[in-house]
Amino acid sequence: MYYINILILILFVMLGVAFFTLLERKVLGYIQLRKGPNKVGLVGIFQPFSDAVKLFSKESVMPSMSNFIIYFFSPVFSLFLSLFLWLVFPFLINCIIFDYSVLFFLCCTSMGVYSVMISGWSSCSVYSLLGSLRAVAQTISYEVSLALILLSLIFLIDSYNILDFYYYQDFVWFLFLSLPIALCWFSSSLAETNRTPFDFAEGESELVSGFNVEYSGGGFSFIFLSEYSSIIFMSLIYVIVFLGCNLDSYMFFLKVGIMCFLFIWVRGTLPRYRYDKLMGMAWKSYLPVSLNYLIFFMGLKCILF
Repeated sequence: MYYINILILILFVMLGVAFFTLLERKVLGYIQLRKGPNKVGLVGIFQPFSDAVKLFSKESVMPSMSNFIIYFFSPVFSLFLSLFLWLVFPFLINCIIFDYSVLFFLCCTSMGVYSVMISGWSSCSVYSLLGSLRAVAQTISYEVSLALILLSLIFLIDSYNILDFYYYQDFVWFLFLSLPIALCWFSSSLAETNRTPFDFAEGESELVSGFNVEYSGGGFSFIFLSEYSSIIFMSLIYVIVFLGCNLDSYMFFLKVGIMCFLFIWVRGTLPRYRYDKLMGMAWKSYLPVSLNYLIFFMGLKCILF
């Protein structure tokens, strides 16, 4: 039953990713005063499946100068890591309940840097290498503040288990206790998943397509799937940590949907940020705020107990 549950979870994540891409194209279309996909099936509902067929049936081009094995397997590793993250989903029955699920989440998100770096380096293309180096610098900068924000809330609840966020937010959401770090977490999530306005790894204006410029067909599809499943997962984690986590109610899934919509809304609204400003914001703004909150929550625990 345990293995069947994990298999069903992965299938539904893939289905969620498919319809999330449709939602993104529709929302971006309406933001830009056009319709978006509306031809395949009723109001374009089957568009994700036709996209999948098109992408996986395209020819995979292998650059002659690339490190073939690493180049071939890094998108697979990227998708594996983003699906591996979903094991920390706090099911109440018939699945894994980690006592240290927060640490597992931090380890898996840190490993995600390597897949981007290796896929850019193994392509042996200057654009790919520049995109991957940018992604590494950006992700390392933001993961420090992400870890500290999570650590401050861990001090508050005295547990590394994500399920405990469910029990501690019965009466008040952590969003009201810590609004500044909730906003820091959201923009750090945008940087973590390489989304606009922090999509420097894929900057079309100066890097063609960034670290994935040499990928086509199946390899590009795997990179695409891993990015979008990470977006849905970061939305889920945000809701669990800051907006209450009652898995029995439809409100929980509605909140996840709203967070996913915010990712798309930001993409359709904001221009790309400047790279030096991004690094300055990570180290000079978010890091001091998250450190201050960490010290504040530690002091609060000492006073209360």
